Amino acid sequence: MQFDRRAGVFLHVTSLPGPHGIGDLGQNARRFLDWLADAEQSYWQFCPLGPTAPVHGDSPYQAYSAFAGNPLLVNLERLVDAGYLDREDLEPIPDFSDHDVEYDRVREYKTERLRTAAERFHADADTAERDAFEAFRERESTWLDDYALFMALRTRYDGAWTDWPEPVRTRDPDAIAEHRESLADEIAYRTFVQFVFDRQWRAVREYAHERGIDLVGDLPIYVALDSADVWANPEAFDLTDDGRPATVAGVPPNPGDDGQRWGNPVYDWESLRADDYGWWVARLERLFDLADVTRIDHFKGFDEFWAIPTDADAPAEGEWRDAPGHDFFETLAGRFGDLPFIVEDLGFVDQGLVDLRDRFGFPSMRVPHYADWCQQGDMYQPMHYPDNSVGYTATHDTDTVVGYYESLSAEQRSCLEYNIGADGSEINWSLIEAVWRSDAVLAFTTLQDVLGLDSHARFNEPGTTHGNWTWRATAAAFDDDLADRLARVTDEHIRN
Repeated sequence: MQFDRRAGVFLHVTSLPGPHGIGDLGQNARRFLDWLADAEQSYWQFCPLGPTAPVHGDSPYQAYSAFAGNPLLVNLERLVDAGYLDREDLEPIPDFSDHDVEYDRVREYKTERLRTAAERFHADADTAERDAFEAFRERESTWLDDYALFMALRTRYDGAWTDWPEPVRTRDPDAIAEHRESLADEIAYRTFVQFVFDRQWRAVREYAHERGIDLVGDLPIYVALDSADVWANPEAFDLTDDGRPATVAGVPPNPGDDGQRWGNPVYDWESLRADDYGWWVARLERLFDLADVTRIDHFKGFDEFWAIPTDADAPAEGEWRDAPGHDFFETLAGRFGDLPFIVEDLGFVDQGLVDLRDRFGFPSMRVPHYADWCQQGDMYQPMHYPDNSVGYTATHDTDTVVGYYESLSAEQRSCLEYNIGADGSEINWSLIEAVWRSDAVLAFTTLQDVLGLDSHARFNEPGTTHGNWTWRATAAAFDDDLADRLARVTDEHIRN
């Protein structure tokens, strides 16, 4: 896919302002899109949209499904407008923080209202609404039926599927049929939530397109072990005979660290290839139906991946295994035509990754946080970004620009200022301008960097388990003067 020279802003949906403790798909999503349009931005980028798990700190990269939407993102006001809730049903609204998502409190509040809405819908919906619901069920049946049953079973057995009774864990047909019947009400609730999520998301996407803005989704290469994906599609993953991971994903040690063990099951690529990557095709059909462009996380894993034995003591005990990346993307191109991918290729950049990336012309990521500012020609300095790349001021995994700048040594700080022609007084805007000025075909900043916030506004710190994914903007963030300033930078550097 050929990209035009454009720019956008990263802000995960959970970070939007709003009265119910978390960003959602209501009026504030539209307010943000209005602000983006005023700032002459043409992309909104966000993290994966799947249902998050408390045990993983509500990380959007460890979801219960690679297909489903997060119930916490459903806007309750829209359910009132649809007649599924009364305004009184929203009361009392807890005293939620305006600055952080308190996931446990939000989940308790919103789940009660979503259950009320589902009961009212199933009891009172008119024929048109029931027809729309059934059409949604039929359209998304390849993943929806298994997901709704999976979540109903998690409620019944109060835990991960790997601990369920053996006939359910291994999907014995009689056990599955029995549970579909006995859990019919819970399945209907889970299906309803996905129905309203899908409807609300499509309305937001339509509004974005009306404002000239495309949506940039996110594709984590791996899925969580405790997910409907692994439970319902064991043949796609490297599992033992009893359905447990034989190997798990991670990365090997780098100088100065011990590597990482992520714990996600790796794929059985031979099985997937024999099926023409059927599970992946279905996954991407769903994602392409929700977003216009997709960022592939950990692109290296499609060339080769680090597989760690489940019983290994350390990530270093893993090994590199080949993945059929060239055949995989050829198959996808034959199915979908142009592939709207940008790729996260940070770390472990070798010739195999470069050959795969460049064969398909996927733009690569460049983030100034990885630069050695005193090294001439460093690839992460904005003045050296190639045209087929995506320049970022920061990402969901890095510190903010201000926090990063404050953490640098005096020497690195001086070299940074020299290289981009800054004096450090507004380092966030200096770096935004440097990335916008670069040859990178796409340029992104975060809302935190537009606001000039420090490390307190960091969204995620890899390798930590607490305090991530919680930052929220307030309504004051959508400031007209900031929109005008970002628009001027965008115009100056000819990004439409």
